[in-house]
Amino acid sequence: METLVLKFGGASVSNPEKFLQIADIIIERSKEYPQIVVVVSAMGDTTDHLLELSQKIHPNPPKREQDMLVSAGERISASLLAMALYNKGKEAISFTGSQAGVITCARHSEARIVEVRPHRLIPHLKNQRVVIVAGFQGMGLNGEITTLGRGGSDTSAVALAVSLEAAKVEFYKDVEGIYSQDPKVSKNAKKISLMSYDSALEKVKGGDGVLHARAIELAKQNQIILQVLSYKKFSSNEKLPARGTFIGTSSKEKKSQFEINFEESRLMESICI
Repeated sequence: METLVLKFGGASVSNPEKFLQIADIIIERSKEYPQIVVVVSAMGDTTDHLLELSQKIHPNPPKREQDMLVSAGERISASLLAMALYNKGKEAISFTGSQAGVITCARHSEARIVEVRPHRLIPHLKNQRVVIVAGFQGMGLNGEITTLGRGGSDTSAVALAVSLEAAKVEFYKDVEGIYSQDPKVSKNAKKISLMSYDSALEKVKGGDGVLHARAIELAKQNQIILQVLSYKKFSSNEKLPARGTFIGTSSKEKKSQFEINFEESRLMESICI
């Protein structure tokens, strides 16, 4: 059975009603893909609020403690989404980044993923439970909780897709795809239906914040197809391939960035690039 990875950003989980809304999307997608992994961001502006709170306590908080604090936001989203799915009769289980096997270098607040070991997820996927993973976070090889920096949940989603050999990653945003211009500013903005990895990278590095550049780079290295679409306009009556923006090719050749052994990971821990 093919695995599908869905990524929901902060806007899509900003209140209880939206958790129930995206639960419906997940249930609908599970009809096509029995093995579903969902990566979630923190609710709305939770991360910003937690950072502001930390600075009220300490003007320059220790990075380790800051990671412990801000990583809580995604864990809250993951557990609430699992509850929303159970409420609709769909079995689900939530995991922190470290529980999901996301291994990073030791750098706090800007860690890089060096390996994904999704062993705990696989039995649940085989039993067709929706697996929900807190994005933006992992565990360093020193056993410490780490965070991946801004946009880190996008990278979490692609990294998990690589490790699970997923069919693609669907990113559910508050816009319908990637546009020629910011659709919230320009009436002349046109949605782009298909982009190469390089074109998408050029766009996001030019200031378009729809996806994080690291996520696109990782997808390119491993030939993971990405799709950007809106959670607001999801309809089970509309064919999904006709919607949003696709990034990548249909190539099935995948080279896993994370097929490295434990000793190699230890060496990478100190590099953290």
